[in-house]
Amino acid sequence: MTYEETLKYIHTISWEFCKPGLERISKLCKGLNNPEKELKFIHVAGTNGKGSFCSMLQSVLTGAGYKTGLYTSPYILSFNERMSIDGNDITNEELISVTERVKKIADKMEEKPTEFELVTAIALEYFKVNKCDYVVLECGLGGRLDSTNVVTNTILSVITGISLDHTSILGDTVEKIAYEKAGIIKENTPVLYCGEDKKALCEIEKVAKINHSPMYFPSHNEIKIKKMDLSSTIFDYSSYKSVEINLLGSYQPINASNVLTAIEILKNYGLSIPENAVYEGLKNAKWHARFERISTTPCLIFDGAHNPEGVLASVESIKKYFGDERSYIITGVMADKDYNFMAKAISQVAEKVFCLTPDNKRALSADEYASVYNSLGVEAYGYLTVEDAVVNAINEAKKSGKSIFCLGSLYMYAELLPIVKKLTNSTNF
Repeated sequence: MTYEETLKYIHTISWEFCKPGLERISKLCKGLNNPEKELKFIHVAGTNGKGSFCSMLQSVLTGAGYKTGLYTSPYILSFNERMSIDGNDITNEELISVTERVKKIADKMEEKPTEFELVTAIALEYFKVNKCDYVVLECGLGGRLDSTNVVTNTILSVITGISLDHTSILGDTVEKIAYEKAGIIKENTPVLYCGEDKKALCEIEKVAKINHSPMYFPSHNEIKIKKMDLSSTIFDYSSYKSVEINLLGSYQPINASNVLTAIEILKNYGLSIPENAVYEGLKNAKWHARFERISTTPCLIFDGAHNPEGVLASVESIKKYFGDERSYIITGVMADKDYNFMAKAISQVAEKVFCLTPDNKRALSADEYASVYNSLGVEAYGYLTVEDAVVNAINEAKKSGKSIFCLGSLYMYAELLPIVKKLTNSTNF
């Protein structure tokens, strides 16, 4: 197969029409001689913050000398981002080779695996072939029935936080969603819960108790910010002093403190993680499309905030960096999200909103979304394309000096980057 044929094969099947469960991924892995049984995992679930957590932890473990795999979703610019080792994405040649092996098994299965199951199996085989010491494994959706939950050799289960999202699949209450996320907890394996929701905690504790799994919690009140601006953040946490991270967003010190807590648990498990690896790993960690500044003149920041909790975090960050100054907002949303809530939150920091219709059958129309903002007293306009919205926002920002924030689906990032590069002085590519 060529690279293009490989991607076409992977993207052939839609998950929407398949019954949830671990039967297909288990059969697929069995046909591959169970690559997951030859690996050790830090398994990460949660509504928001998973990607940043995984990226930072992978960077630290790599810095400590461990060959570290990272599995995340969705990808931002290239499919190959989904699986990497020591910060290097899988090559086209490796992806083709591993996919061909997985395809031979998948094609013989009576009930074909879903796309996510295929990708998960490809990643596990890739990590096994490359003899990774540890794999930081991000759940795709939920936890209990997520295909990543085929793994058994988990040394730490992490649940970053719980809020209402994907309610049609995971449940319409925090308790139901917490139960699904807690499904990644394995027997006699430590659990790190980083969230604040007490109802969610109650459900997670029940599952941890059944599995005789000790629970750990970060102490977010021990975070002391020493410096926070658009270049970096420096903070103290517990015994760690003057930790520097280049990931922007007022929530990133919290994510970093979660990683620092995980590191202490892993050290107790027996991992050797020198202090310099911790500091350098956190400083060097990169994670695109999460409150990332992609232009300086005008200032344009992209944040993949696509649910209420994510939008609240974005708004808090905007206030932290820009105070009472109102900004231009570029945004689009899915019709099945609580867009009225999100619009109300965004209106706190918006001077003007440039609404667009995301390229998705679930998308809310730009005009309809703009009408919500107008009803809240915020000037807003609907645009037919991402390019129209971005061009108008940048042209106006050049005249007014306003900053721009693009909030919404991560899938907008790849479409937005070349437009921004063409219209600004950005070198962040």
